[in-house]
Amino acid sequence: MLRGGTVGLRARHADDIPVLHAELYDDVANTSRAAGRPWRPIPPGSPHAQFVVDDTEQGNEGNVPFSVVVLAGGALIGTAMLWGIDPHNRSAHLGLGLLPAARGKGYGTDVVAALCHYGFAVRGLHRLQVDTLADNTAMLRSAERNGFVREAVRRSSSRVLGTYLDQVVLGLLAEDWQPAARG
Repeated sequence: MLRGGTVGLRARHADDIPVLHAELYDDVANTSRAAGRPWRPIPPGSPHAQFVVDDTEQGNEGNVPFSVVVLAGGALIGTAMLWGIDPHNRSAHLGLGLLPAARGKGYGTDVVAALCHYGFAVRGLHRLQVDTLADNTAMLRSAERNGFVREAVRRSSSRVLGTYLDQVVLGLLAEDWQPAARG
């Protein structure tokens, strides 16, 4: 398990999937904002559910999913991922989703820090990128607190429930990363 200050990133367990599906995926507005594609109903237990992990090497080439837990007690509070991993350019995107009860408690900043540690220290990546909606102040704040710099605004580039929204691109290079002290 990767440890942050208050959260851990661990492998996805089978019993995480129904919780993540019910609390994150079945929230149509939230999923529409996060997924970049139209929401569609997927029944619980489907092998095509968003949070089912293909743990074969081939299935995980470009994506590394984690479940997010609170270190004190191990409660599941969300999901995190490095995705779009490009081994040639040594870059990846990162993303996270916290359960509604875990939002607004500072966990997002710690999750981003743990993902940076994984990307830079464990995987040896050169660049990490965050792509988020311009009104996602929690993600913008979590990324910027970890040293990410706003690089671009893609105007009206994301269609969410019939409305076009701006998307912000933030980047962090390995040489600019300031790792948190880890015990």
